[in-house]
Amino acid sequence: MTFSIAGRCARTGAVGGIVTSSSIAVPSRCLWASRDGVVLSQNVTDPRLGQIGLGELAQGYGAQAVLERIAGARPYTEWRQLAVLDAAGFSAWRTGERGLGLHAGASGTDCVAVGNLLANDSVPAAMIEAFAEHAARALPDRLLRALEAGLAAGGEAGPVHSAGLCVFDGASWPVADLRVDWSDRPIADLRALWERYEPQMKDYVLRATDPTRAPSYGVPGDE
Repeated sequence: MTFSIAGRCARTGAVGGIVTSSSIAVPSRCLWASRDGVVLSQNVTDPRLGQIGLGELAQGYGAQAVLERIAGARPYTEWRQLAVLDAAGFSAWRTGERGLGLHAGASGTDCVAVGNLLANDSVPAAMIEAFAEHAARALPDRLLRALEAGLAAGGEAGPVHSAGLCVFDGASWPVADLRVDWSDRPIADLRALWERYEPQMKDYVLRATDPTRAPSYGVPGDE
C-alpha cells in the first residue's frame, strides 16, 4: 500500500525522504527523518520503529546496524517493511515474511527505495534510477522526481491518496516538511506544493538564524 525513497545529497549533506500510499496521511506514520538520516517504516507500519531508528542513528549507528536493531525492537517484525539511510549515505532495507502483495526494494548510491502492494517489482529500481539521473538538482526535487518515476513505472497496484516529503539540510529542523493527506492526485499536488514553497524555503531558515537579513514577510501590514 506504500512506496517510498530516502536519499542524501553528496554535495550538501542534506538527507530526506518521500512517501506515497493509498491510505490517508501516510507520512505521519511511515516517514521519519533527522539530520542523522531517514527511517522508512511501512507495510503494516509500527511508527515506534521509526522513532527508535532515529534514536539509533543519533547515537552514530550505521544503516545496517540500525535496521537490524529496529527489526527486532518490537513484536510482529514479520509484518514490517523497513529501510534506513544514514548521514553518510549508506543504506539497508528488509521486508518481513508477511509483506503485503508484490513487494520489493533497492539500494543505490546515497539512496534506498522500498514498496509493497506494487503494480510490479521494478518500481523501487525506477526510483533509484531517477534519483541518480538528477544528481545536480536540489534534494527535494530529486526525491520528487524519483517518486514520480515510481508512479510512472506502475506505482501501487491501486490508486494512491496521500504523500509527504521531509528534508533536513544543516538546520536542526526540517527545511522542507510538506504533506498531502488526502487527494486523488497526491504526487502531483505535492509537486505543486513544493514549487510554491521552494522559492521561500531559504528565507524561512534565514528568519530563524538572522532576521535582520531576512526579506520582508509580504503580508498586509508588513513594511
